Order: sequence, then structure tokens, then C-alpha cells
Amino acid sequence: MYLSHWTHFYRGRILERLKQEEGAVQAYRRALRSNPRFARAASALGHLYAGRQQYAEAERWLIEGSRLDTRNAKILFNLGYVRDRMGQTERAIETFKEAVRLDPKLDRAWYGMGLCHATLGRHEEAAKALEEAGALQPMNAFAWYQLGMAYHVLRQPDKVKEVVEHMYRFNPRMTRQLIRDADRSDLAYLVKDLVE
Repeated sequence: MYLSHWTHFYRGRILERLKQEEGAVQAYRRALRSNPRFARAASALGHLYAGRQQYAEAERWLIEGSRLDTRNAKILFNLGYVRDRMGQTERAIETFKEAVRLDPKLDRAWYGMGLCHATLGRHEEAAKALEEAGALQPMNAFAWYQLGMAYHVLRQPDKVKEVVEHMYRFNPRMTRQLIRDADRSDLAYLVKDLVE
């Protein structure tokens, strides 16, 4: 039947939500047997295996999903995440770059790329990627915190101050953490009223 791959796929989604992961795996595999070009089922398998921290298997299925749907930036983001978790930081960066080439507004790919650059000590590149993530998600405190830390490592105190002033408007607690971690006690007056 033409739509049987969708039936198996949605069965897998339901089973996954019910925490019946083995049943979900079997349903996604049946969906792929029914339609070997069904990228969503391959991607769902990759996502499920990533959640179980079975990264090699996750990578395998996400590669297959991206091969089947070459224009899907979200699959590439997930593949980049898995590669980062596997310690393949350079490959993760390349995968995130491909994801943002396909979808420049995919903020989490910019964020992942920034974290990977920071891991490798490339703080200038990290700052550029995190600036993009922050511009796309102005209230993502995690992206702004990492951007502030990148500026701190780059010895750009005025930029750190800008980040602190921006973050304070929507997440004072993480702002306090950034002030501490970036050794900016001169900005502590912003969060002096927060209870520990």
C-alpha cells in the first residue's frame, strides 16, 4: 500500500512517546522497508539512537537521512550534534556549516558550530557563530553566555559588558554566572539584588 510507510512511521512516533523505544525502532525500520527513500524514518532512527547515546548507530541513520533528503538542514544539525558527542569536532563543524548553508536561520546549528570552535580554542570563529545564534534567538541565554565567554577569552571587555547588559534583561541568574565566570565583578551591581 502506498501510505503504509506513513502508518509505520506514525506508529513509531507514538511508541517513542510511550517510551517503547524498541517498538519504535522496529516501526521506523518497517517504514524504511516499505519506502527505502523515506528520509524522515531514517532521521527518526538517528534521533532515537542519539537519545540513547548510541552515537555510531545514530550517525549511520542520520547520514542515511541526509543522503535521502539532501536539502534538510535539521537532519544535518542532528548529525553535527552526534559527531560533536562522538568527539569528531572538526567533522561536526563541517556538518553544522552545511546545515547553515542550507538554512541560515537555523540558530541551533550556529550555536553548535560556536561551541565546537570554542572546544578547539578558536574563539574568534566561536564568537562569529554565536553572534549569529544570538541574533536569531535574542533570548537564548545559553548562546549569549557562551558568546560572553568567547569575548572574555578574546580579551574584549566592552563586548562582554554588552552581552551582560543584554542578558540581564531576560535572564539575571545566568547573567550573574557570566559576570563570575568572566571575572567582571565591576558589573556585579546589575545583579546585586538577586538572592543566592
